Amino acid sequence: MAAVPETALEPLREPRSCAHLFWVFTRMALQGFGGVLAVAQHELVERERWLSRDEFLELLSVGQVLPGPNVVNLSLMIGDRFFGLRGAASALTGMLLVPLVLMLSLAVLYGHYADNPRVAGALRGMGAVSAGLVLAMAWKLLGSLRKNPLGLPTCLAFGAATVVLVAVLRVPLAWVIASLGGTAVGLAWWRLRP
Repeated sequence: MAAVPETALEPLREPRSCAHLFWVFTRMALQGFGGVLAVAQHELVERERWLSRDEFLELLSVGQVLPGPNVVNLSLMIGDRFFGLRGAASALTGMLLVPLVLMLSLAVLYGHYADNPRVAGALRGMGAVSAGLVLAMAWKLLGSLRKNPLGLPTCLAFGAATVVLVAVLRVPLAWVIASLGGTAVGLAWWRLRP
């Protein structure tokens, strides 16, 4: 599916109700096996048009530095933006309720079939699909980094350094976020100062 330039899309909309928020986040959660982030960008920016791409990236950035899963934080912020506390509760419930029931059911099934080699193979395949979804979302959002105060080359350098530190050198993620994240925030602040 080819990406449509944001200027060609219709104006931003708002969810009709807390129930609408609930069902959109439930639909997102059910599509996002292994990672909801790529689905969230498609649903919230392209399909529902509740956020612009830049707004999505801003909320995602905030959600990444808060404790807890990024998409859960994102659901709380979006729900709160439109309907306050009721909206935050609706979006969060939509994000977590049905997946929780499914995961508990699958855990019971896995307990019975864990020794089956087909089950182990299926789980390995799901891991590969999840990695592909994350890479596809990163590729789709890459163009937005041109507007970043750090610039595309600097952002790519921070991304590459993160991959090397975490995946190759096995530095704990908390240390990487504290050091590289702190450096990136400081550099962005320095470039944005009046």
